[in-house]
Amino acid sequence: MTDTIIAITLLWIFVVIYSVAASFDFGAGFWSMIYLNREKTKATSIANRYLSPSWEVVNVFIVLIVVALVTFFPGATYTLGSVLLIPGSLVLLLMLIRSAFMVFSHLIHKYDKTLSIVSGITGILVPALLISVLPVTQGGFIQVTNGVEHLDWPLFFTSPHVYAYIGLAVSSTLFLSSLLLADYSYVAGAQQAFSVYRRDATLLGPITLLMAVLTVVTMNIEATWLYDRILAYLPWLIASVFFFFVGYIALLLPPHRRLMLHLPRVAVVAITIQYLLASYAYGAARLPYIVYPHVTIESSFTHPDTFHALFICYLVGFAILIPGFIYFWRLFMKDEQYVREK
Repeated sequence: MTDTIIAITLLWIFVVIYSVAASFDFGAGFWSMIYLNREKTKATSIANRYLSPSWEVVNVFIVLIVVALVTFFPGATYTLGSVLLIPGSLVLLLMLIRSAFMVFSHLIHKYDKTLSIVSGITGILVPALLISVLPVTQGGFIQVTNGVEHLDWPLFFTSPHVYAYIGLAVSSTLFLSSLLLADYSYVAGAQQAFSVYRRDATLLGPITLLMAVLTVVTMNIEATWLYDRILAYLPWLIASVFFFFVGYIALLLPPHRRLMLHLPRVAVVAITIQYLLASYAYGAARLPYIVYPHVTIESSFTHPDTFHALFICYLVGFAILIPGFIYFWRLFMKDEQYVREK
C-alpha cells in the first residue's frame, strides 16, 4: 500500500466516522425541536440528554478531517477552498451558532427551548450543505475564469444530482438519529419515546433507501465515470442493502427485555455497518480523484517525509484518543444510571 493510499484511507475514515456520528448528533437536535411541546413522550428530553455530551466529541472529527486534508493533500486545499468558500463559510457560521447555544443552554436554562429550535434548524441545514461537497467534487460544476476556479452556481442549483444528495443527507440524518434515539429510549425505559422514535425510523428507512437509489440513478446522468466505477463494487453495495434489511427487520420486531438479543441495538449496529459498506464502495470508486478531473491524490500529495512524520503523530494521537472514546461510549451510551436520569 502506497503512502497516498494510506493517507486517503485515513482521511476517508475520518469522513465516514464524522458522517455517521454527525448524523446522530444533528438528527437528535432536529427531533428535540419537533417534539418540543410533547412533554409526555419525553422525546425531547431523551434527545437533549444524548445531544448534551455528544456534540463535543463529534466536532473532534471535523477538525481531524480539515487537518488531515491540509497536511496530507495541500495541493487539493486551494481548489476546494476556492470552490467551496461560500458553502463552507455557511457551515462554519451555523455550527458556531449551534455551539454557542449549546454552551448557553447549560449555563442558563431559559435558553433550553431556543437551543432546541436552533439545533433543529441547523440539524437539517448543516448536513445538506456538507453533502454538497460530494457532487461538486465529482466533476462538471467547476469553471475556470482567468485562471481562477469557481463554482458554476446556476448549474449547481439546477442539478437533480445535487438535490438527490441533499435528500439522501437529510433522510439519512433523520433515519440514523431516530434509530439511535429509539435504542437510547429503550435503555432509558422511556416507552413512549421509544415508540415515537421507532415509528419515525420505520417510516424513514424506506425513504432513505429510495433516496440512495435516486442518487445512483442521477449519478448515471451527471457523473457517468463514477457510476461506471461504482458498479465494479456492486458486491459491497449488495452487502450494504443486506445489512439494511437486517437492521430494518430488527427494528420492526417487537423488543423484549427477557431476550438475550437487544434488538434496538442490533438495528443500530446493522444500519451503521450498511453505511460503512456503502461508503467504502463509493470512496474506492472515486480513486484516484479528490476533485474530478482536476486533482488526484498523487498530484496533491505532500512530501513523503512530511507524511511519515504526520502519520506517526496521528498514531500517537489515536493511542491517546481511542481510550477516551471508549470511555465516553460506556459512560453515556451504556451506563443505565446516566441514560435513565430524569
